[in-house]
Parts: sequence; C-alpha cells; structure tokens
Amino acid sequence: MMPPPGGPPPFTSVTQVRVSPPSTFSAGCDGVPATGTLYTNTAAEPYLAVNPTSPMNLISAWQQNRWSDGGAQGLNLAASFDGGMSWTPSNAAFSRCTGGNSGNAGNYARATDVWLTVSPTGVVYALSLSFTGGTLRPGSSSGMLVAKSQDGGLIWSAPIALIQDGATVFNDKGSITADPTDANYVYAVWDRLTGQTAGPSYFAVTADGGATWQAARSIYDPGPQSQTLGNQIVVLPGDVVVNIFTELGATSALLRAMQSNDHGATWSAPVTVADLQAVGTTDPNTHAVVRDGSGLVSVSVGPGGIIYIAWQDSRFSGGQHDGIAMTHSSDGGLTWSVPVQVNADHSVPAFTPTIHVRADGVIGVTYYDLRNETSSPASLLTDCWLVTSSDGVTFRESHLSGPFDLDLAPISQGLFLGDYESLASTASGFLPFYVQTDAGTQVRSDAFIAFPPATAATRALAGAAGATFQALAAPAGMTPTPAARQRVMERIRLTRAQRRHQPG
Repeated sequence: MMPPPGGPPPFTSVTQVRVSPPSTFSAGCDGVPATGTLYTNTAAEPYLAVNPTSPMNLISAWQQNRWSDGGAQGLNLAASFDGGMSWTPSNAAFSRCTGGNSGNAGNYARATDVWLTVSPTGVVYALSLSFTGGTLRPGSSSGMLVAKSQDGGLIWSAPIALIQDGATVFNDKGSITADPTDANYVYAVWDRLTGQTAGPSYFAVTADGGATWQAARSIYDPGPQSQTLGNQIVVLPGDVVVNIFTELGATSALLRAMQSNDHGATWSAPVTVADLQAVGTTDPNTHAVVRDGSGLVSVSVGPGGIIYIAWQDSRFSGGQHDGIAMTHSSDGGLTWSVPVQVNADHSVPAFTPTIHVRADGVIGVTYYDLRNETSSPASLLTDCWLVTSSDGVTFRESHLSGPFDLDLAPISQGLFLGDYESLASTASGFLPFYVQTDAGTQVRSDAFIAFPPATAATRALAGAAGATFQALAAPAGMTPTPAARQRVMERIRLTRAQRRHQPG
C-alpha cells in the first residue's frame, strides 16, 4: 500500500490523511476537444464506504480533474485496509481517462457523481454518471455505469451500463444502495432529464448480486415542468425500500419520500417531507457564487429503521442565509418530525451537509460554514465541522479543518467542492471524508479523511470536549420576507438550470 500522499495541511484541527494523490491523467486522455477549463489536480465530490465484513477496509472515490463545464476527466478510487491511514489507488473504466474504450461500457469522455455501496458479504459496487458532450446537446450521450469489486476495492470489473441514452435524454445524479441484509439485492436510482421540462425518477435493481440487472424504468414522474433530483434509496428492517428525493417545480422545491415493499416492483405515491427553502451560499464580499448542496439532501438510517435527513435551508434565519436542517421518521417515511437546525453557529451561512447515523444510534452531521470569513475580498475563508448527538436534541460541535480558502476551488457554475461530501463510521467513531482546497495560491483541492475524537453514545455530551448546543425549530411566526422568497425561487431556478445546462 502507498503511504499517505503528502502530509496534512497546516489548517488541520484533527488527525487527517490526504487520500487523493497528484493526478496522473494526461491532458487529452478524454479523446475530445476541450470545451471548458480543465482544473488539473483538483478533487471534488468524494464518497466513502466501509466494508461490513472487515471494518478496517475502507473504499473511497472522488472526481479527479474537474472541468468548468461539467464532470471530470475521471473518477479515482482507492482502498485502505488499515482503517484509512494508508491507501492503494485503483480505478474502474468509467471514462476514457481510466480505461474506458469502445470495447466496454466506459467509452465516455467524462465521469462524475460517484457513489459507493458494500453488500453484507463485502462486495463493493461503484456507480458513475458517464457522459460525452453537453446536456441535451447534439451528439451528446450519457449512461449510468456500475462496476463491482470482490477484493475490497483493489480490482474492479468492467462496468455494466444500467442505461445509455443519446442527445435527447440526460441521466443525472445517481445513487446506489446494497440491501444490508440480502446480498442479492442492490438498488440504483437517478433522475432522467427528458427534454427541457421533465425529469422522472429512474430505477434499476439486481436480484443476483450484480450478475444481471433488471431493465431501468421510471418509478415516479412529477409531470411537465417538474423534475426529481438527488434520488437516494435506503432499506429499512423488513426489506422496506424507501426512495428520498427532491421534486423541483417551477417555483417550489419539495423533499419527498416513497416506499416499496417488494424490492422496487411497485411503489407508493410520494409523501411530502418538507419544503426546501435554500437561498444558496455566496461570498459576502464579492458575491461570487458557491456551488453548494442546496437542492439536495443527505439520508441515513439509524437503529430501528429510523430515517434521518439533513439539508441546507434558510427557514431558521427568515430567509437571510442557509443553516442545516434535520428531520426524522420512525414509521418508514410516512410522517416526519418538525425540521430543526443542527449547525452550531446560527449567524453565518452553513452549507453542503452530510448525515450519518452510527450503529449505536449516535447522529453525525458534517458541513461547511463561513464563521471565520473576514472582510477581505482576496479570500473566502471556510471551515469544515462535525456535530454529533445521541438524542437528536443536544449536539456537540467538533472542528475538523480550516479555515481554508474556498476561492482556490475549481469554478464550475460556482466555487465547487462537490454537490455532496461523505460521512461513514466504524465502531470506533465517525469517518468524515471531504474535499478542501490546499494551502498556497493555486487552484487545487484534495480529498481528506479525518479521525475526530470518538463520541460516546450517551446523553452526557455536555461533559465531553467541544461546545454543546440544542437543536432548534424555526421560531414560531417567522416567515421569509418577499425578498427572501424571491431568493429561494431564484435558487430553485438556478438549480434547475444547472442540471439542464451543465452535466454532472
């Protein structure tokens, strides 16, 4: 195995290992003329999975070398067998830069939106959105590709295409979930943009451990002028399968959930979890746009099948800036708790949350915020945080890293670290996996795994290190101003435009 590729940056608050090595991709490996700016040695949108049969085996993935006009040259993968302290790089043939060619399903110029899952027998699955050309542009194509590894993430199979489409359709924002109790079943779900106005949820399932996949099909169509986004499947006790997603209309964004009791053969009508009121993040000095996780949600299942969801939302500040909202359901997604704010500093923008619930029931949420930003327009100082709770009421905050300069991130419809980050856990604690920019003056970013101090699964969080605070619902009677409502609608329009005008 390779040692950690370089030491941690000087702005680390906890033990941290850089996982992404310097890029080895050549400038022309995608085989098509450049149409945007290539940001070499940038990592974005990471994912981390833990092998349940061998918890010291971690598998990671991220976008490598982001393009300004969508996607990356390739997806890099890596495996660790010592709990994340050292990593062996690998890759799957999801794009031409990682071995895709006319002889396999990976004959695409770019790849993005990587997602990982591990079956209860230790088989690792990776999902990629792979594409060539712009969204819905003449000559373009896209596909959802799956590769699997049976040795903990070192060697990957040739990818299988769950769906492949030409210029009239674009497949976007997929996720993949292995059934935690039945290794035969793995579920993939994504949104499929059909022209400029529609985008149903598409679904594919394997019932034989990935040997074959049932034909991809629509499981929910929100109708004209609407689309779904960020579909994610969780599996509850009793093999209840729940799809969580955002439904984007012309002027509204709804968080919704739908349920299947037969491995995805049939689905209930969706229920509304909450309305999403994100206004998005901008540099307070220059007003430069941060491409954050607004419009998307993060989902995790805790003991007893309780579903937890986190997202960024401005309801707690009356529409002034986004905080981090959390809700939960104890009845399979039929009813949901009142959203509460779980980021510690309510006075500044917080964005791109990731939620994960450990096997002992402790909730963890990571996010970025701007509390250390200054009045200088020369930088955008950003920190990464972890908050934890054993009861969903009292939270403890831990500083993971920062401040780092977000202005050194690649620009892809805004300063871009990823539409999502990642958070996993073992019995010994949480494992945040996230991207931050590097020290210096060059545009560069890397993926890091952090090892924050373990949090005991007790209610005595106030006695642990770190500040504690109470999760709070939005104040009664607080309503956004007309200007704030306008900002929410503008963010919805921007999110829809991003998906339809820039791949990945």
